[in-house]
Amino acid sequence: MSGKVLTITSGKGGVGKSTASANIALSLALVGKKVVAIDLDIGLRNLDMILGLENRIVYDIVNVVEKSAKLSQALIRDKRTNNLYLIAAAQTRDKSAVNSDQMSQLTKELKAEFDYIILDSPAGIENGFKNAMIPADELIVVTTPEISAVRDADRVIGILEANEKKDVSLVINRINPELVKKGDMMSKDDVLQVLSVPLLGIVPEDKNIVSYTNIGEPSVLHTESESGKAFMNIAKRILGEDTDFMEIKEKKTGLFQSIINFFKE
Repeated sequence: MSGKVLTITSGKGGVGKSTASANIALSLALVGKKVVAIDLDIGLRNLDMILGLENRIVYDIVNVVEKSAKLSQALIRDKRTNNLYLIAAAQTRDKSAVNSDQMSQLTKELKAEFDYIILDSPAGIENGFKNAMIPADELIVVTTPEISAVRDADRVIGILEANEKKDVSLVINRINPELVKKGDMMSKDDVLQVLSVPLLGIVPEDKNIVSYTNIGEPSVLHTESESGKAFMNIAKRILGEDTDFMEIKEKKTGLFQSIINFFKE
């Protein structure tokens, strides 16, 4: 087996990157792929809570790279599928506790056992981001349709291109069709006009995301969830399936055109 490292990143915090990481990882596992999700937000840590695994953590990624624990000890198996594992971030250390060489070595080892290694990158462009970027085979940039988030995503995409990362795609999260129709939110086309990378998925705003997170059940486990359906479709596209995008009716022109033109100058 030779697995694939899939890094999920964003420029701005709070855009739902870890929620996307959890849902994509679980979606891939539910369709039969063997997946490990690694939380690289050292010092904070929340992927374990989104997956409902916080009470099972004994060892974390810092223990593994410092060899105070075996890799097998840090791999936490998900309760709902035998195919998904988590390696948690350390809460009592900072991002300098892991370097890019260690991440490259760890992912190389995991590729022999897993189909997909999902790296949940911390927001921003500091050491944690570099640790997640360097070993990546594919990168997914998550943004919300807000000017500040799109601007920061644009900066991240520029850094990825400067580092010759070719396989970069985009997930637009928390898009609200009603606000788009009114012209009060950037549309899919507005965002793509600024960022100019292939679209992997559109995830509608889901008022239940907070409650799903509180109970540790990603939205893909809820068949009635529109965001869950969107994340499952994203996983299918990662696997190469030709899956239609969710229909979100959008205003042709809107409030943001002048700002978009500013980006393109």
